[in-house]
Amino acid sequence: MEDAAPTFFGKSARDLDLAEAALIAGLPQAPSLYDPLLYPEAARRRQAVVLDLMVKQGAASAEAARLAKDEPLQFTSEPFPIEAPHFVFYVWNLLERKHGPEVLHSGLVVTTTLDLDLTRAAEGILRRRLAQLAGPAGGPRDSPPHNATDAALVALDPRTGQVLALVGSPDYFDARISGAINMALAPRQPGSAIKPITYAAAFSPELCALLPHSPLPEAAGKGTGDCPWTPATMILDVRTAFVTREGFSYVPQNYDRAFHGPVTARDALAGSLNVPAVVALDHVGLPAMIRLAGRLGLTTLADADRFGLALTLGGGEVRLLDLVGAFGAFAAGGRRVEPAVILQVQDAAGALIEQWRPGGGEPVLDERVAFLITDILADNNARAATFGFNSVLQIGRPAAVKTGTTTDYRDNWAVGYTPDLVTGVWVGNADNSPMRNLSGVAGAGPIWHDFMRAALAGKPVTAFAPPPGLERAEVCVPSGGRPTPLCPRTRVEWFLAGTAPTGPDELYQAFDIDARTGGLADANTPAEAVVSRVFMTLPPQAHEWALAHGVPQPPADHLQTGAGQAAPLAISSPDPQTVYQISPRLPRDSQKIPFRIVASRPVREVTYLLNGRAVAAATDSPFEAWWVLEPGAFELQARARLADGATVTSAPVRFSVNAFAPPETPAASP
Repeated sequence: MEDAAPTFFGKSARDLDLAEAALIAGLPQAPSLYDPLLYPEAARRRQAVVLDLMVKQGAASAEAARLAKDEPLQFTSEPFPIEAPHFVFYVWNLLERKHGPEVLHSGLVVTTTLDLDLTRAAEGILRRRLAQLAGPAGGPRDSPPHNATDAALVALDPRTGQVLALVGSPDYFDARISGAINMALAPRQPGSAIKPITYAAAFSPELCALLPHSPLPEAAGKGTGDCPWTPATMILDVRTAFVTREGFSYVPQNYDRAFHGPVTARDALAGSLNVPAVVALDHVGLPAMIRLAGRLGLTTLADADRFGLALTLGGGEVRLLDLVGAFGAFAAGGRRVEPAVILQVQDAAGALIEQWRPGGGEPVLDERVAFLITDILADNNARAATFGFNSVLQIGRPAAVKTGTTTDYRDNWAVGYTPDLVTGVWVGNADNSPMRNLSGVAGAGPIWHDFMRAALAGKPVTAFAPPPGLERAEVCVPSGGRPTPLCPRTRVEWFLAGTAPTGPDELYQAFDIDARTGGLADANTPAEAVVSRVFMTLPPQAHEWALAHGVPQPPADHLQTGAGQAAPLAISSPDPQTVYQISPRLPRDSQKIPFRIVASRPVREVTYLLNGRAVAAATDSPFEAWWVLEPGAFELQARARLADGATVTSAPVRFSVNAFAPPETPAASP
């Protein structure tokens, strides 16, 4: 313990407190597995075991053990001369786990993949950019405006997997930021940086074939049921409620708190829109995404039971090194090479113990799909609506990049690549405290930009070459159908051979309107009153968005049709499985929720049935009714009389209302 205390905490063993002593006491059983600087979560779990044993043996009280488990630990070390400390100790740990401490301490000559010049450049860039985030010089170091104190960077060659730089923090010896912890290996939530894997699964013919129903019918939020999807697939970025595995309603929000209506998969991924990403995961299924993530090396996502649809927004933890390796597979045309840090190991006598040999990599993803993802992530025009045309994501040469920001700004990410280099950056705090108003493009993005430009300076510019088996076709945006004379905007898009659209765009349609009434012209409309107008004919679930954004829809007497159209009547409010709470602070008659419907055919009257009993009716568009909350479990249905005289009933939506329960008054003491 006397040797370990200065190494991890920069103090003598006699000065350790209970939390620190318990953590070190748990190391001897498996030092390489419980190293708190490489695997802080495993070390804390082992610390908890030691503390529980101390309580059991009477060496510590239960309260002292509880406080020790909750105590934040500041790791430091007495400064000593060393280059690339996080990389060095990572290699040391790997050697110890592979060959044992006896061989390690016998004297080895180790040749690694490290590029020391790139590592020094990375360390300097991290320090400089973090200082800028801290505000003007002379400001309080311990409380910068953005509260971003730490950062990590990993760079590797996607063709070989050789790790050229691995920096776990800007200063290994800075205890204020727990700089000794290697944040390149610490599991953290990746935010939107995980989205390319979701779309890769949706674009993959192999994973598409695993879906229980292929093609899928259209559902709320989905624009087409094509399987596999393409970059031209239309997705509805509108308010959409999903039912989670636990039976609750989940309504994702975009980063800008706005909805953008119909968008293509290209624009959705490049612009990092959240709702379409959840729709994409709902389309392909969680098992398919996790399966692909595992192939790409993200082993921390293997436990599918932990995750729901929020996984595509960064709900699971990954390591920066692993995520960089996964993006390396995109850069290498779908072939994954295991990240390598050790080239050769010799013993003290010069005998060869270990030798790295290059390999071609394992094919884990269709090379055509890898190219589609790369082409989207390198498309500055497609991401301009979110990031602008002149963002730090441009480095003066073709490069694909994705940023990520997690809830409460706890993590920033920027991971991107050229055909020759993959670099990932994480920015945040080792203690998981939130930053302040700092997105991935503003926090991690500048570091990624500076490092990529420095690392590639003077090297030839290389472009991403499309593999065989792709074709290009002009499509109407955003529907993805073949352009018609009515289509206002087109794009030439990439497709896997055989997946280009064959049918015309049906989103933009012309209608003859009776100028006197605003309705559809009919046989009684004089010729001089007939006006032809083009409408963007959105499906019913997008009508609320269209109304809010001034996108006119065809007259209500237009009979909407479309392949895969869902039931003619559906409830849009309340969301399925929503749980409401009655508040004691508000008048009961002011605590109401709206009942709303969407319909694909003209409606004349709607009756709302709650647990089979009619509770409200509406005869005018938007056929809305407000209901005062009552405690209980409810099943809501809507029954509509259509313009053609038919009567239809919606599928039921279940929700519940909890009554206010005042806290129990403690019984008086005897």
